[in-house]
Amino acid sequence: MSLRFMEINDLKRIMELEDQLFYPDGWNEDDFLYEINENDFSFNYVLEIDHHIIGYVGLWLIYEQSQITTIGVDKAYQHQGYASYMMHSMIDLSLLHGCQTMSLEVRVANTPAIQLYQKFGFEIEAIRKDYYRNHDDAYLMVKRLEEGQ
Repeated sequence: MSLRFMEINDLKRIMELEDQLFYPDGWNEDDFLYEINENDFSFNYVLEIDHHIIGYVGLWLIYEQSQITTIGVDKAYQHQGYASYMMHSMIDLSLLHGCQTMSLEVRVANTPAIQLYQKFGFEIEAIRKDYYRNHDDAYLMVKRLEEGQ
């Protein structure tokens, strides 16, 4: 298993996973291209097993704050600790860059994801009304970062 920087050549597989996991509200290829090529605050990774991409995660590092922009694991590999592995890695990266808080948005109805984030110490701070394209609401969840986590 390896976590490495996302490359443009990975986008075909990433788009397959976006459709599998987030259709119709997922990101499109242009969204990922912007994050990879133009957003200086954006760090995007893929999780591979035997050179096969099974997951991905995006993180913005903005001064003392970090934000998970996207995270997904192929349905065939879910509930095996891969999302937790990526979360740990992003927390470590955020701490390495001196971040004090980490945030993310999650669909209000996505109970498994909310439970995962709560396991990592994220707390619901606010509701973002009509956050998704289909008008679903999202929770803004925030975690205070501390050394030794």
